[in-house]
Amino acid sequence: MAQNSFTQHCRQEADTTALAQKLASSLSHLFQADQSTHLNISLEGDLGAGKTTFARHLIQGLGYEGRVKSPTYTLCEPYPLIIDSNTLAMNHFDLYRMRDPLEWQGAGFAEHFDEPGFCLVEWPEKAEGTLPAFDIEIHLIAGVDENERNIIFQASSSQGIAVLEKMRIQ
Repeated sequence: MAQNSFTQHCRQEADTTALAQKLASSLSHLFQADQSTHLNISLEGDLGAGKTTFARHLIQGLGYEGRVKSPTYTLCEPYPLIIDSNTLAMNHFDLYRMRDPLEWQGAGFAEHFDEPGFCLVEWPEKAEGTLPAFDIEIHLIAGVDENERNIIFQASSSQGIAVLEKMRIQ
């Protein structure tokens, strides 16, 4: 029976890195099976919870070899990914600096949510009500130590559940 959520406790950044790489591997399998797939993934948590660090390890885990920058000032950083000799779009959004959900609509990024690949959105609550549904929500909760955190994965689509199931058996 498929489960749509699980929690992982990470004691140090190496644990977070390994978890992001597991997600990358699971996503790679999904995109190898269907190159037209699109997923929306949210990264939620307080300031300093490790969202951008998790995003960097995920993007690198998918084979991106360049510098992974925080999109705090640009709102969106695109990363073309080569998976099984196909190029997929990966767009990393950071909406922290947005003051109003309507800014999101005016920014013209909506088309990224339809192209093959996936969108990873930090601070999705800043665009409340204007974003498409998320297939996977990832909640990061900082622990006592700087690199300690609980990471909660919640899938809300059949594709999201398939990704989490693949992560469990890896």
